Amino acid sequence: MEISASGRLEVRITAADVGKRVSVRRLNDPPTEGEKFTDTVGVLASWDDGVLLITRKSGETVHIPEASLVAGKVVPPAPARRRGPAASYEELAHVSARAWRPVESERLGEWELRAAAGFTRRANSALPLGDPGLPLPAALDAVRRWYGDRGLPAYVQTATGAEGTQELLCAELERLGWTREVTAELWIGALAPVADRGEGAGVVLSREADDAWLTRYQRKGVSEVALKVLGSGPSVWFATVPGEGGGAPAAIGRCVVDGRWAGFAAVEVDPALRRRGLATRVMAALARRALEEGASAAWLQVEADNAGARGLYAGMGFAAHHAYHHYRSV
Repeated sequence: MEISASGRLEVRITAADVGKRVSVRRLNDPPTEGEKFTDTVGVLASWDDGVLLITRKSGETVHIPEASLVAGKVVPPAPARRRGPAASYEELAHVSARAWRPVESERLGEWELRAAAGFTRRANSALPLGDPGLPLPAALDAVRRWYGDRGLPAYVQTATGAEGTQELLCAELERLGWTREVTAELWIGALAPVADRGEGAGVVLSREADDAWLTRYQRKGVSEVALKVLGSGPSVWFATVPGEGGGAPAAIGRCVVDGRWAGFAAVEVDPALRRRGLATRVMAALARRALEEGASAAWLQVEADNAGARGLYAGMGFAAHHAYHHYRSV
């Protein structure tokens, strides 16, 4: 908190600091569980009618009455990662979008409208990477019409928690009544340590998701549209650990190689065979193939409540880069 020369807390932010990362302390009235103050760090999304809206790294928007402030200051961006690859949000947004392509897309200024018959929100949401060329309310109306014409709900995918992410857009979507349905995180790490985790013995690599691979994939009844999405990307590889007796695979995975990046997805293991290192073997085999194609960095997406996956990936050297969210129109 900001402390003056006299040792007193001071509020050193104003409405002119909207869009900046801030740290504030507010008075709890009444005190919450004996705590007199609450500290909040995030992007100041707005300061109107005596209320501050601060969007945290997680995407949560906090409403703070101006009268409750006891201290506040602008803080520098989060420090750069001390290990693993350096990457901007914009670079990762483009890389992850290329790894999961829709079957239909259209530009709205610098936004991309994406559709794939409803198969996954990522392939059926607007990706706002810049100026839509219209005032925001008009742009959102255009998004609603585009998805409505295809019989789909209107989603906008946003991100928070890194330099250049979209905290202000998130706050505005919430103000306009859009509902945040899903939040997950994009993690990054160096690729070589993943390859070094195991030899990948018994892992079969293929350019296509065959029938065996699909029997283990969590989304059942995969359509032709879904197969097109799964097979999209600059250089796509599917990994399979065959099951005993020719049954469903023991484990599967997917990797898309795109320049220096290798993106992992659909790493799934037979529930009866978990904690035997199968996921590690799958990722190691895919990582070695990606290294052969010139990649050096890795990314993946993981949900906040998937403790098992988060522990596995952290052990491989991955760490969160930013959170991403899907907002749905009411």
